[in-house]
Amino acid sequence: MAVLSDSRQAALTALANERFDLLVIGGGITGAGIAREAALAGYRTALVERDDFASGTSSRSSRLVHGGVRYLEHGHLGLVFESSRERRLLLALAPHLVRPLAFTWPVYPGARVPRWQVRAGLLLYDALALFRNVRRHEGLDAEAVLAYEPALAREGLLGGARYWDAATDDTRLTLASALAAQAHGATIVNHAAVVGPVHQGTRLAGARVHDRIGGTALQVQARVVVNATGPWSDATAGLTGDATGSQVLGSAGTHIAVPRQRLGNRDAITIVSPLDGRVMFVIPAGVHAIIGTTEHPARRGPDDIRATHTDVTYLLDSVNRCVPHAALSMDDVVAAWCGIRPLAVARAGEHSANAASREHAITHRPDGLVSVTGGKLTTYRAMAADVLAQARREFAATGGDPAIPPRTDASTTTPLPGGDVLSRDAVVADASDATLDAAAGERLALAYGSRWRTVWQYAQREPALSQRIESPLPYVMAEVAYGVEHELACTLADVLVRRTHVAFETRDHGRAAARRIAPLMQARLGWSDETRAAQLAAYDAEAARLFSIDEA
Repeated sequence: MAVLSDSRQAALTALANERFDLLVIGGGITGAGIAREAALAGYRTALVERDDFASGTSSRSSRLVHGGVRYLEHGHLGLVFESSRERRLLLALAPHLVRPLAFTWPVYPGARVPRWQVRAGLLLYDALALFRNVRRHEGLDAEAVLAYEPALAREGLLGGARYWDAATDDTRLTLASALAAQAHGATIVNHAAVVGPVHQGTRLAGARVHDRIGGTALQVQARVVVNATGPWSDATAGLTGDATGSQVLGSAGTHIAVPRQRLGNRDAITIVSPLDGRVMFVIPAGVHAIIGTTEHPARRGPDDIRATHTDVTYLLDSVNRCVPHAALSMDDVVAAWCGIRPLAVARAGEHSANAASREHAITHRPDGLVSVTGGKLTTYRAMAADVLAQARREFAATGGDPAIPPRTDASTTTPLPGGDVLSRDAVVADASDATLDAAAGERLALAYGSRWRTVWQYAQREPALSQRIESPLPYVMAEVAYGVEHELACTLADVLVRRTHVAFETRDHGRAAARRIAPLMQARLGWSDETRAAQLAAYDAEAARLFSIDEA
């Protein structure tokens, strides 16, 4: 049995002994956002996650905080307006994690979206952002397109446009939201699985939870239970009582990472695939470029979903048509992964991804379970506010709202952890100077914001912790120690898949790095040699589960 840290033991004790106003099940971006929203409002809040924060869909996104330019042609103007507002807020609340990103959109003869439509759509895009985006879009002739992105195909290029959205680190944005909830009084525990309901009469009054690290069982009492488990929503509803029919459709989206030098993209590129007209993106991610995404009904459950050879080939072929010099092949794919978008069922009886809404939906059962499905990473804070409004109605139905003042603007004004920086560039410069390593310094500044010095102090106390986890990637061993002691990392995958992106950026998906960091985690978590061996075997299995490519 694992030795529990003092902080984890204290959190488990609180779960078992306190009665919470809100129990949130699910530690993805939605659940973490709800916990933050509730804690900022003063509610006694608990958050439990079966695996790790962002271990599902929230670590397999396009890593964008965006208005949703693709949604314009489907008429989802309300969603674009809301997304644009939330993008603006997140740029202010987490400037280290959410940063402006320019997109170049080339147009070629026969494109499904002609040049005039691109310009008209982007004008509407700016308008829905109230013309308060980072910059307004600009129309480009062919020469200007190539000046921004010279690697694009020249033959037949008609021109295009350049517009702005934002990039993010999806896993660290999720983690920052969970840690923000904890900082404001919430009790948050990862690797704690809900295994059944707790009832008070006919009312759902909490959940039975199994601590997957220590092996103990406990009951969590709560006035309102929120199901925020994304593609697992229907299964969670069944665990906590009677399921009320399918509320979520699974849409599979695959991404691949390739060496950025093979493509030569300077910023992001928006591509209308010549194969089927789908809008997709090429996004810079350090030394790699991320290409995605696909969309089709998920053929496997969220625990077993993986990229397929067909999807990877589709992404490669689509990009090769627009960046022909790259001539990308399967050998260029560093990593491929697939996530399931939890799309809300639009109407009873509809079971296709195309019929499902891209907006979120909130439902509640007669026993009081509140479920949220759909939505997108960009709008997670707005989703959380809507869930909290429903929770207030549940409180009123069961004897009145706790003695909490009405919601203030704290959610929109309180920075996420590390977000209290005046200048992103200044923080990057300071960290680079202090570490004498420009790449590592930039990584620390953009991952931890104002907290980068606390991370680097580990390396100053133990010089061995200044070493890279995996060269030439910028992650340093100090991040392992910090992740264990300050960010609730319990397993090798917690560090290599989610606290860092080592698993996404190495061809062995972090297996060699796992052997390097295991002794450090063993020392800090009190693992026996047998536990360390089990952790390494578990990591190898997790890497295979996430990054293997299925034939079909």
